[in-house]
Amino acid sequence: MTQRLADPLMIAESWMRDGRDVAIATVIETWGSSPRQAGSQLVVDNAGNFEGSVSGGCVESSVIAEAADVIRHGEPIMLEFGVADETAWKVGLSCGGRIKIYVERLG
Repeated sequence: MTQRLADPLMIAESWMRDGRDVAIATVIETWGSSPRQAGSQLVVDNAGNFEGSVSGGCVESSVIAEAADVIRHGEPIMLEFGVADETAWKVGLSCGGRIKIYVERLG
């Protein structure tokens, strides 16, 4: 049986109703091999809780850290990870893919 992930937007709405500050990360574009397709989302709250997925491994760790800054400062950012980056192996995209992720605060 396949486990279905909860909808990050529904989780974000619930967390905001609970008074949490929330950011959402959305995969905007992918090139080559990437773990998640465009439209995949990850929601992060001000306590560092997260649900959903935009990639895997260290890419998500980086996105979560950047989302914390977006929550604090309110300014959206565009992140890009890929094999051309010197950090590609560190963030888990050594398979030849690139991914662009938009992170914004909700509410």
